[in-house]
Amino acid sequence: MIPLYFSVTLSFKRFLNPSMEIKEISDPLRFPDYFGVRKLFRVKDLFDARVHYGHKDGTLDPNMKPYIFGSRLGHLIFDLDKTAEMLQDALNFVAHIAYRGGIILFVSHFPQHTLIVENAAKQAGEYAHAREWDFHIFTNSEKVYNGVTRLPDLVILLSTLNPQMQEHTAVKDAAKMCIPTIGIVDTNSNPNLITYPVPGNDDSSAAIQLYCNLFRDAILLGKSKKPVVAM
Repeated sequence: MIPLYFSVTLSFKRFLNPSMEIKEISDPLRFPDYFGVRKLFRVKDLFDARVHYGHKDGTLDPNMKPYIFGSRLGHLIFDLDKTAEMLQDALNFVAHIAYRGGIILFVSHFPQHTLIVENAAKQAGEYAHAREWDFHIFTNSEKVYNGVTRLPDLVILLSTLNPQMQEHTAVKDAAKMCIPTIGIVDTNSNPNLITYPVPGNDDSSAAIQLYCNLFRDAILLGKSKKPVVAM
């Protein structure tokens, strides 16, 4: 939450200097919610989409311990307050990338989520790779596509694992190429190479649909601000 005194001070400064809104966009860390992404969802929305459901006890990756609330009926449960905070940060970053005209790539390797992911990317005017991953898409793109290619400015991984429960190749490849990533990390995932990890269920169709809708809306918010600020 933004402190009240900060909001009042910010409003007063805007009154004195209307052009300040244009300057805000150049400093995303100072203005954490310029696009209003915190209004896109509530913790209850995460709960209703079963984002809090993790895998069974005994499958926990040690790096995911800080994001676990506890265990119920043999299944790990995410702390949705932490998930909400990290998801808001991720959405804010998405909106800034979209505002600056960056290329955003949605990535998933689970067949049951292919249409959800591809539709979200299409609605946002961005790109998706929801099929089997070619090992050289990022690291040797010029040879794969027979020419100079522009790599994405942001990769959104709806799961950081592949169907064999191994780390998705795009995670390491994006890190090698210095491409920032947002990743939904389940209890059995390693968040260390993800720029903006979002702890949550990566199996439920309801959860994937919620993530995709939120990322799509954040992208559209970022794009919608560009003509407003340019006026």
